[in-house]
Amino acid sequence: MDLVTAALLLPLDIQIDPNSNGLPGIGQLKKIVGASMTVGLVLAVLALIMSAIVWALGANSSNPHLAGRGKLGVLVALGAAIVCGASVTLVNFFWNVGQQV
Repeated sequence: MDLVTAALLLPLDIQIDPNSNGLPGIGQLKKIVGASMTVGLVLAVLALIMSAIVWALGANSSNPHLAGRGKLGVLVALGAAIVCGASVTLVNFFWNVGQQV
C-alpha cells in the first residue's frame, strides 16, 4: 500500500468538541481553577504594593539598585495580573484559532 492510498483511507471529517460531562469532578475542577485565579490576582496586587514600596524606598534613599528592583517588581506584578486576568480569554482565543486550522 503506497502513501497516497493510505492517506485516502483516513477519515476526513472528524468532529470532536470539549465535553464538560465526560469526567466526574469537572465542576469541582472549575471551582479550583477559579479559586487559583483569585489567589493569583490577590498575590499580584500584594507584589505590586510591595514592589512600589521598594521602588519608593530606593528612590528616596538614592539607591539605584533598590529602585531598579522595585521597578522590575512592579512590571512583573502587572504582567502576572494580566496573565491571570486574561488567561481564560487567551485560551479561548487560541482554541478558536486552532479550530480554524
